[in-house]
Amino acid sequence: MTSTLTVELGERSYPILVGTDLLRDAECLARFVAGRQVCIVTNGTVAALYLRTLEAALARFAVDACVLPDGEQYKTLETYGKLIDHLMAHRHARTTTLIALGGGVIGDITGFAAATYQRGVAFVQVPTTLLALVDSSVGGKTAVNHPAGKNMIGAFHQPRAVIADLDTLATLPQREYLAGVAEIVKYGVIRDAAFFVWLERNVAALLSRDRDALNHAVITSCSIKAAVVGADEREDGLRAILNFGHTFGHAIETLTRYEYLHGESVAIGMVMAADTSMRCGMLDAGSARRIKTLIAAFGLPVVPPGNLTAAAMRSAMGVDKKVVDGRLRLVLTRGLGDAIVTDHFDQAALAATLAAQGRLCED
Repeated sequence: MTSTLTVELGERSYPILVGTDLLRDAECLARFVAGRQVCIVTNGTVAALYLRTLEAALARFAVDACVLPDGEQYKTLETYGKLIDHLMAHRHARTTTLIALGGGVIGDITGFAAATYQRGVAFVQVPTTLLALVDSSVGGKTAVNHPAGKNMIGAFHQPRAVIADLDTLATLPQREYLAGVAEIVKYGVIRDAAFFVWLERNVAALLSRDRDALNHAVITSCSIKAAVVGADEREDGLRAILNFGHTFGHAIETLTRYEYLHGESVAIGMVMAADTSMRCGMLDAGSARRIKTLIAAFGLPVVPPGNLTAAAMRSAMGVDKKVVDGRLRLVLTRGLGDAIVTDHFDQAALAATLAAQGRLCED
């Protein structure tokens, strides 16, 4: 059974389809192809698993594939340039459709290429990682990284659809699966306290990839993100709550040169954001501990690398898209399900969090 959610953006609204065997569903896929040309963008790891299946389902179209290197370290202007070179070499027109088959890196690069190639062409997100499925594939944020900061070069460009085939998660390595769970936890913290409680009660089910539990977690997460994006497409206000933990997490990624997966960095970042919220007097100590305990229960890291100094973290956080007129904004929480974006926070509290290391979220 396929579940359908909608990102409500007026004429640019689009569906999120969540189900099984969707990569083989030729009629479903064909609905979202703009013209006769299709370029499937993927990486070598995913191509070996799913490229032929998707090509077969799109056999009625003129299909070619661009296989990019795998890894966050390749989310660069150079890789983006290789994709543009491929589109030019294969004479893709303005009516072409790019299909992002892969995780968040592939989705972001493909979306950015779609936003800029011939001033904008259609694209479809086909996420194959849990993190991409519940987060980066939804909402139209596209980007590549700069050596000084993550996602600093990009554009808003909404897909025609997000087609999430849960069967692809069966081949996902456990580390990458858990990185996606981190983003699922985020939704409970920022928007849905009842969902957070459900996650606390279903750790074992999600760790074992129980299909019913996973389906509920995915649908709930995508529903929350779709509602937030529908209310604030370009992050003028509300949408920034989706970055809970990300300002800290992006700094960790940049400083460690992506030694940690995105979801792992966000997991640490959420604990740090909860700790800062607690030190600011916004969040009670019990709730801060619950956030840290749940993240740890999923086997995710909860403290930053010991070699990262407070000064280095603060400097890296300054190169963040949420900095406005030189003022750092943080996504903090006043309680489970109640996140806020603010630049009026206690600087001493932030300094204490950055210095705390392994003592985060302690009384």
